[in-house]
Amino acid sequence: MAVYKDEKQKTWYVSVRYSNWQGEKTRKVKRGFKTKKEAQEWEQSFLNENAGSLEMTFAEFVEIYKENQKHRVRESTWQTKESIIETKILPYFKRKRMIDIKSSDVVAWQNKIMSMKDETGQHYSLVYLKTIHNQLSAIFNHAVRYYDLPKNPALIAGNMGKEKAKEMLFWTKDEYLKFSEAVMDKPISFYAFEMLYWCGLRLGELLALTAGDFDFENKMVRINKSCQRINGVDIITDPKTPKSIRKIQMPDFLVAEMQDYFATIYNLGSDDRIFPLNKSYMHNEMTRGSKNAGVKRIRIHDLRHSHVSLLINMGFGAVAIADRVGHESIDITYRYAHLFPTTQKEIAEKLELERS
Repeated sequence: MAVYKDEKQKTWYVSVRYSNWQGEKTRKVKRGFKTKKEAQEWEQSFLNENAGSLEMTFAEFVEIYKENQKHRVRESTWQTKESIIETKILPYFKRKRMIDIKSSDVVAWQNKIMSMKDETGQHYSLVYLKTIHNQLSAIFNHAVRYYDLPKNPALIAGNMGKEKAKEMLFWTKDEYLKFSEAVMDKPISFYAFEMLYWCGLRLGELLALTAGDFDFENKMVRINKSCQRINGVDIITDPKTPKSIRKIQMPDFLVAEMQDYFATIYNLGSDDRIFPLNKSYMHNEMTRGSKNAGVKRIRIHDLRHSHVSLLINMGFGAVAIADRVGHESIDITYRYAHLFPTTQKEIAEKLELERS
């Protein structure tokens, strides 16, 4: 036993020898436990974690999972994952040992989650249910891949919910022009939406733009970062994907508009954000402008879809569009296939001519 009593302090401490992840023998001392039981529980948890033993509880393994995964995704993404883990998964599984969790336990958990309701009294959507299940499955997959868990009980149980892509909405150019006129009374809103629509930016990319990102001489704007609000603070992060780093050529009218906008900002430095707004403000302006313009309300991200739709209607191909909006060309082809003018019938007709 490696648990001892400190007679002087009247507390308990742990002194344990173990092999670290490099196989080296080392010693760990942890002091200040009020009871022998607390010290023993800590010792067992420590040994389980460092030995990778799946005798540990689900809650203990989740701490390992967090440490291994949280630095591999964007902070805003991790916050979403952690919220699901803390509120939807841990309350049910935390005390169970990893090796004892069966697919029947997962099915019982699924039934419980599917019966829950949100703050509006509605059952969770099928898409959200699938997201919750996928997170549980990811934890077990981590245990299978790195800690020799024989099988993933969430995979055996099967998924709940289903994936359903959000409906892609678009504005025509005329609809956007009506909207832009309706928000012109607030210049910062007008210029922000001009950049979103005519450049196809993501909202985070827009909010991260600084004065130094603009090269008016060459009519270019550089996209190399994103703005995320985390715990009430705006954080500048890397863009969504490596492909998102790009330079976008602006039309002449947009160059002139942005120069006019810059002229209204006092003492503007190259590292200053030109749109120091938050997503809530932008969503409210989207609602206000849509209502005043008499056009259907679409999501802000749908402005990006609208930009792609405009370019397709203008005759540009998937590769050129992908470079502009920071996507892979195959993604453009897949996601917007129904918008490209070439139909199956036209393909067949051209193949017939080719064969003749």
